Amino acid sequence: MRKLLPFIVVSLLLISCGRKHQVPENIKLFRYNEAAGIRSLDPAFARDQANIWGVNQLFNGLVQLDDSLQVKPCIAKSWEISDDGLLYTFHLRSDVFFHPSEVFNNQKRKVIAADVDYSLQRLADEKTASPGKWVLGNVACKSDGKLDIIVSNDTTVAIRLIKPFAPFLSLLSMQYCSVVPREAVEFYGKDFGHNPVGTGPFLFKYWKDGLKLVLLKNPDYFEIDKSGKRLPYLDGVVVTFIVEKHTAFMEFMQGNYDMISGLDPNYKDVLLDAAGNLKPEHNNKMYMTRIPYLNTEYLGISVQKSGGGAVSALQEQKIRLAVNYGFDRRKMMRYLRNNIGYPGLYGMIPPGLTGYAEDSEFCFEYNPSKSKQLLAEAGYPNGIGLPEIVLQTTATYQDLCEYIQQQLAEISIKIKLDVVPPATLREMVSQSKSGFFRASWIADYPDAENYMSLFYSKNEVPNGPNYTHFANAEFDRLYEEAVSSSNDSLRAELYEKMNRIIMEQAPVVVLYYDMAVRFVSNRIKGLEPNAMNLLVLKNVRKE
Repeated sequence: MRKLLPFIVVSLLLISCGRKHQVPENIKLFRYNEAAGIRSLDPAFARDQANIWGVNQLFNGLVQLDDSLQVKPCIAKSWEISDDGLLYTFHLRSDVFFHPSEVFNNQKRKVIAADVDYSLQRLADEKTASPGKWVLGNVACKSDGKLDIIVSNDTTVAIRLIKPFAPFLSLLSMQYCSVVPREAVEFYGKDFGHNPVGTGPFLFKYWKDGLKLVLLKNPDYFEIDKSGKRLPYLDGVVVTFIVEKHTAFMEFMQGNYDMISGLDPNYKDVLLDAAGNLKPEHNNKMYMTRIPYLNTEYLGISVQKSGGGAVSALQEQKIRLAVNYGFDRRKMMRYLRNNIGYPGLYGMIPPGLTGYAEDSEFCFEYNPSKSKQLLAEAGYPNGIGLPEIVLQTTATYQDLCEYIQQQLAEISIKIKLDVVPPATLREMVSQSKSGFFRASWIADYPDAENYMSLFYSKNEVPNGPNYTHFANAEFDRLYEEAVSSSNDSLRAELYEKMNRIIMEQAPVVVLYYDMAVRFVSNRIKGLEPNAMNLLVLKNVRKE
């Protein structure tokens, strides 16, 4: 029966497009919709959430994050870090296999250290053109230009860094760093992303662009639960690609999906009360999970006064601070977000990361009197003479920006909204053509360095993600000390100091820290939330 089950599942799925053909109750499938679509299941291109979620079911890396975002073993069962912080030596499990594939004559193949070397070299290779190449930017190179990776034997591999970088293990947990087989990549070429061969809890079976993706249980997956039972529990995963969010929501309400993720304006008031809690009438069908999400929503400000970069009145520090004090974030979250999220009062680092600190003595609580005082000190009493400030945003965030516009108008700061398509805004920001822009930063890995790197002067665009052109010698010194230190308490102290500098200099106006919100069918157990909003299905059961 174990061998027949995959064929039964696939047959049922391929003849069924949803409601007309029901899958038997004894076959447990997790079903969700991905409105954005999936472009590739090649880990080297796991850039956005849709791709990352799919890749995470199919592949593994050396290490992984648990639900608390702590680095844990995965393909590597253990590792050592040299005293100088430059050499990471990993010892691999001997029971990890690539999924059966035609490239292995429909057999599975054992993962060895050479596969790790190949996968990381491929990620760094310019010919791959991976958007994740930057992840290995701190890895040293040999004289031939290849990464300095040492394969000692089939179960031991070491990676040498240029300089100590404390978050390196967290970087290796990213899906970009998943282990892939050379044979499959070379056999499928550019089509590997549509014919993925991995080691994960589920294996690839079927994909019709715009219609459906089917993954089946990997019966040979190496991880087990506490009782010794082999993971995963589910028989498979089905992903559909309905673009219309309202249609997908109705499918969920009718029981055709097991989860919807995120809070869309089209249905938030259907599910939530004003306080942000699930309405009681839905308790018999679903439950809601929410957890601090490592996503900071903010308004960015170009602070560069010459040599490029858009110019606005916000290049004056006191005007930037006046804006920060000039609107009520708590009220904004209550009325526009149903309290899903946390007011952005304490700087750029979100809750859940080392470096976040709630300081009641210095935070951006609503204080219009303080804003007026700062305007006067800047030479604009009652806003007289202050030029109109243009804020570029997208339609998705227009309601938030209109709220800020109205509140700032009450203290004589005039904001003009310029609503543009997302692609246009990204281009304007990357080319320094916007002086004031709506943005967000979702952590690539769970370390505050991810957020502080936005203000490191050597990362100024086009060399990195410093879109505000912020430059501060003391900040840079603290940043460099933090990323090279392995002392967690020292790094926490340094991150707090850096965050304080950003608040004082105000190259950004933090709006809120997001929440990862999911609405899940009551039949689903074990779908634990995490602050990276990573979809982990290997531990999920369906009743």
